[in-house]
Amino acid sequence: MNSDTSIKLFESKKIRSHWDTEQEKWYFSIVDIVQVLTDQSDFQKARNYWKVLKNRLTKEGNETVTNCNRLKLVAEDGKLRETDVADAQQLLRLIQSIPSPKAEPFKQWLAKVGYERMQEISDPEQSLDRARENWQKLGRSEKWIQQRMTGQETRNKLTDYWQDAGIKKQDEFALLTNIIHQEWTGLSVKKHKELKNLKSQNLRDHMTEAELIFTALAELSTRQIAESEKAKGLQKNAVASKKGGAVAKNARLELESKTGKSVVTGENFLPLAEKKKEIEPKKK
Repeated sequence: MNSDTSIKLFESKKIRSHWDTEQEKWYFSIVDIVQVLTDQSDFQKARNYWKVLKNRLTKEGNETVTNCNRLKLVAEDGKLRETDVADAQQLLRLIQSIPSPKAEPFKQWLAKVGYERMQEISDPEQSLDRARENWQKLGRSEKWIQQRMTGQETRNKLTDYWQDAGIKKQDEFALLTNIIHQEWTGLSVKKHKELKNLKSQNLRDHMTEAELIFTALAELSTRQIAESEKAKGLQKNAVASKKGGAVAKNARLELESKTGKSVVTGENFLPLAEKKKEIEPKKK
């Protein structure tokens, strides 16, 4: 793991956290979270609480939280010490096991999200309505939202084809997606996210209209080429992915030659406060 340790605020309390650039996820100090939720004034008491809770969860057969990672985080004395950490999924599961008034809003939110997910399974159209509503709340234009949803439909048809062609593992989907993206943009998905200063955010949710259109073109081309070649398995679909990405690449280069503007940009939809933080000079 890369050492990118930072401090997050939780009701004015410091929660130690770590951004893993390889896995692209945040890890949070469990003891810090426990200390806040249980109103423990003493850090050692919070550690003891977590120790007891961890043993109880282990006896209950809970592996989500008890098999947590350990990272070296800066302690109160300024030294790096091994600390139990949890990712977002583990953290939400942990919160469910802590009887605390401060944890109750999280529990209610989890129940609401769970219920909404059950509704979406029985009526998929509701998930589309919620997605549109969420994008509207984030200030996206109707034109952008339409392009985002059209692109998602194109993406779904491609992944459906991949599944029928024997692509089952998540890392295989990620590999093929990266081949397409690398081919048409000249950047890996990870590098494109770095260009836009994104971490855990979804790259497509921060694409410009042009980036969404060319992504859709690349994925549409990939599916149609794969279908015409009757591509089966990872290797043949990797070849089709490269060809599909090349179609969008050629279109991108043609457009850029006419406009003099780059299609792939560092533009994003991050809140203004985060944008300001990105350009602030780092203290030496």
